[in-house]
Amino acid sequence: MLNFIYHVPTKIYFGKGQIKSLGAELEKHAKKALIVTGQGSVKKHGIFDDVVKEFSAAGVPFAELTGVKPNPRLKSVYNGIDICKKEKADFILAVGGGSVIDTAKAIAAGVKYKGDVWDFFTKDIVCEDALPLGTVLTLAATGSEMDTYAVITNEQSQRKLAFGSKAVRPVFSILDPEYTYTVTKYNTAAGIADIMTHIFEEYFSEPYSAAVPDRMSEALLKVCVHYGPVACENPRDYEARANILWTSSLALNDMLDAGKRGDWASHAIEHELSAIYDISHGVGLAIIVPNWMRFVLNNDTARKLADYGKNVWNIDGKNEMEIANKAIDKTISFFKSLGLPSRLKEIDIGNEHFKKMAESAIECQGEVGSFKSLSASDIVEIFKMSL
Repeated sequence: MLNFIYHVPTKIYFGKGQIKSLGAELEKHAKKALIVTGQGSVKKHGIFDDVVKEFSAAGVPFAELTGVKPNPRLKSVYNGIDICKKEKADFILAVGGGSVIDTAKAIAAGVKYKGDVWDFFTKDIVCEDALPLGTVLTLAATGSEMDTYAVITNEQSQRKLAFGSKAVRPVFSILDPEYTYTVTKYNTAAGIADIMTHIFEEYFSEPYSAAVPDRMSEALLKVCVHYGPVACENPRDYEARANILWTSSLALNDMLDAGKRGDWASHAIEHELSAIYDISHGVGLAIIVPNWMRFVLNNDTARKLADYGKNVWNIDGKNEMEIANKAIDKTISFFKSLGLPSRLKEIDIGNEHFKKMAESAIECQGEVGSFKSLSASDIVEIFKMSL
């Protein structure tokens, strides 16, 4: 295993009725807050009312930024920064899923920065200071409620990029599985694909000797395999929603990549798809990841893919290569069983932008991936395999 430092200061309130903890946290952190929400579902389903009650009880005034879209836009970040400065907000609460939380993180970073917040995404500038923020999570997918990253889309340049900073890790997150009951079957499935891919990105990486995080990864993948279909078919099944919700957080809170390098090629590839075509991130990953697996499979990587097949899917075979291929087939069939597409053509995406997207994916580093380094031509091939 590689050397690492592990420190995750986000306080988690998990379970039914944990929104009642919000007031006490607001009293500790906020004099005036900005509440960031999406396109109306938290207000439609009463979650926003629960939040407002806690603000009233704590005596904390707030301003609002609404209308954050999936694949969150830079424009919303700029609007939020302006509101924070105008209203003198000293705390941000994100009420929603990963897009809302990522927007809140970027706003938190931008308020304290004298330049353009997009610098954090495109230049070698580290965010050293940010407004504190908390979250009330309504969708199990991105893990943003407990991590240090934000992904934002610049519509003007058609770039979807990430930045990371310890300064934007939420100080607390409220995770009530009942707040995820109203998520649609399709979005639940896309979230499960996102969660599993976060685990894949950390699992399929070096060094091979990192047995502790690898065994934890396999356990969490088995949770997704077991409870994912249940949550999709029975959206009010508390046990299923709770297990998927907690897996989402554990998949990306630095635990599974402690002592490892991580790969993240699949995310780099998919970000280009959703930047141009505005598709659900999880849907894009469900299409790309199995084809990435097939492309990187060789005599060196077969051992790890075979471990995945044996320990997650209980697959037997004559040799590692056979087990690995069966594991990839099983991954495809599982995503299909959740109702997710397996080909780009199913969501009306052709090959028009393959070269452009591949070149953009490697723009910052020249290649992507650690399990197997990928060039632009490699990425084009994965896109072709995904058609």
